[in-house]
Amino acid sequence: MKLNRLGSAAAVLSVAALALTACGSDNPTGAAGASASGETPAANAAVSGTLTGIGASSQKSAMEAWITGFKAENPQANVQYSPDGSGAGRKAFMAGGAQFAGSDAYLKPEEAEEAKQVCGPDGAFNVPAYVSPIAVAFNLDGVDELNLDAGTIAKIFKKEITTWNDEAIAKQNPEATLPDTAITVVHRNDESGTTENFVEYLKAAAGDVWTYEVSGDWPSDIQSENAKGTSGVVSTTGSTDGAITYADFSAVGDLSTVNVKVGDEYTKISAEAAAKALETATPVEGAAENDLALDLERDTTEAGTYPIVLLSYHIFCTTYKDQATVDLVKAFGTYAVSTEGQKTASDSAGNAPLSASMEEKAAAAIDSITVAK
Repeated sequence: MKLNRLGSAAAVLSVAALALTACGSDNPTGAAGASASGETPAANAAVSGTLTGIGASSQKSAMEAWITGFKAENPQANVQYSPDGSGAGRKAFMAGGAQFAGSDAYLKPEEAEEAKQVCGPDGAFNVPAYVSPIAVAFNLDGVDELNLDAGTIAKIFKKEITTWNDEAIAKQNPEATLPDTAITVVHRNDESGTTENFVEYLKAAAGDVWTYEVSGDWPSDIQSENAKGTSGVVSTTGSTDGAITYADFSAVGDLSTVNVKVGDEYTKISAEAAAKALETATPVEGAAENDLALDLERDTTEAGTYPIVLLSYHIFCTTYKDQATVDLVKAFGTYAVSTEGQKTASDSAGNAPLSASMEEKAAAAIDSITVAK
């Protein structure tokens, strides 16, 4: 099978046109402020302490790179991150068990309200940190890639299409030699923002075919193979001939991938195509001014756009209990979204870096964090 990976030279996401605003700086130490070039602070602004995060497994490789890079600049600081899944991360964060969460879905309104119990009256906010297409990835001997429309993808994952030589697949791939191998659907068994993003695409783009509500939990009445986390579904799919799953593109390894029909054409998965999907994203209605949560247009017909995009966030409190924690949170949060941090992650995980405009907005939002009064 063909190797499909995002290159380290992934396209910078073009989101400068988004009408987003963020709070200005009130950082008394300067420990977390990014320079005009997007670089992290000088060594004399180093911070110390231990920061705990829990959340999206999609961010695992990027987070490891961020932690290593941050530690090099702040040798007295430690960052611990447990990739237990987006849902687990948000729950732990709202329960006060982590100082930040990684999540492939922004906080729901009820979660934002619950977060006020640990974050204070202004609650928490979402900052884009990691961007990658979600691949529809499969393992089928002799087949490197396939063209599929949203309706066919939905029928496969609903188990209405059960063999690889089904007419619905064959007519979109006339040059492919498709065996009668049974299709094994592999889904996440943990609450996952990747699941939520994928299902959101199916709900928006597959019309009446996908009747399930959008959720981070896979529909309980679709009985199929399952595994925990991104690595779990990729591993299970890779060891099962005829298997198909959905996963962060940067993690699919040598699995084959689907070209998704958008408008009248099929779009090959890539960082450039994912960037186009974010160009039509809009700020979430009713979000606070320092909250950078975005809604994506999953049913776009714009040629060259890949609509199954994972936009993963770091979720922070607006206030923390003491200045030392504020400085540490700001320093790590700003490093992750800085030019240096984004390049470090991209080199390691293969994700697409944020645009300079979004880096600036994200750094300003993080810099608005203060000590609780």
